[in-house]
Amino acid sequence: MGIFLQLVFTGLGVGSIYALVALGFVLIYRATNVVNFAQGDFAMVGAFAMVVLTIDFGLPYWVGIVLTILVLPLFGAAFNRAVYFPLRNRGYLPVIISTLGASIFLENGMLAAYGPRPQMLPPIFATQGFTLGPVFLDSQYLVILATTVAMVAAQYVFFERTLIGKKLQATSQDKEMASLLGIPVARMIMITFIYSATLGGLAGILIAPIIFVSVGMGSAIALKAFAASIIGGFGDVRGAIVGGLALGVIETLGAAYVSVPFKDGFAFLVLFCFLLARPQGLFGERIAEKA
Repeated sequence: MGIFLQLVFTGLGVGSIYALVALGFVLIYRATNVVNFAQGDFAMVGAFAMVVLTIDFGLPYWVGIVLTILVLPLFGAAFNRAVYFPLRNRGYLPVIISTLGASIFLENGMLAAYGPRPQMLPPIFATQGFTLGPVFLDSQYLVILATTVAMVAAQYVFFERTLIGKKLQATSQDKEMASLLGIPVARMIMITFIYSATLGGLAGILIAPIIFVSVGMGSAIALKAFAASIIGGFGDVRGAIVGGLALGVIETLGAAYVSVPFKDGFAFLVLFCFLLARPQGLFGERIAEKA
């Protein structure tokens, strides 16, 4: 039981990263009706920004975190203007291709700058953690879980209790009607990209001390987060959170009790089962179209 609880704790920490990136997928999809396939690369950008600030420039770790979080909104705004905005009226397919191109550009840019050798970042806290009963609570995983809970709570308050949040919800539900009501749709979409880039970059900052910072880390995280968002019900915020956490636990338990080499395959096995049995996901609704 102690090993099982330890694996569940670790899985929740990894699943929290998937949940943060999946939230970015969902928010951009609801605002623009397209999937941003560069969402995982936002995490890579956040992790490499920490490498530049803390290793190359030698800044203190906490200063690097603050500066990275301040830069991420600017990156999200630039991504919106360069990738989405010029093609916003061309349909969803050109925008999807544009996000794929942006993903390739970001990954190759990092490859040219740092090469294929992975980078390492130290943990946020010097203390490794503490033991609670049979479970060792690693400090980095505790930070990941606490940050995810704080971001989800802040997002709920923002969307449900603020005027801008309600405008964002109106934009995601019907952009044309929101525009007729005087809501600046382009500005709301810009805010969505800024927030999604911040979520993705924050996920990269949190996961960087656990895994190596590499060019391919964004694609690996994005695939799991995309699977989690489909399992939870694509377009549903609750589904992104629950799907991400569940996928992290399933992946960790599967690696421990079934097969370590097949660890990355469990996410897609669960996704395949959901597509067969419940394609709308956990919180999705079945939609029928008239012929």
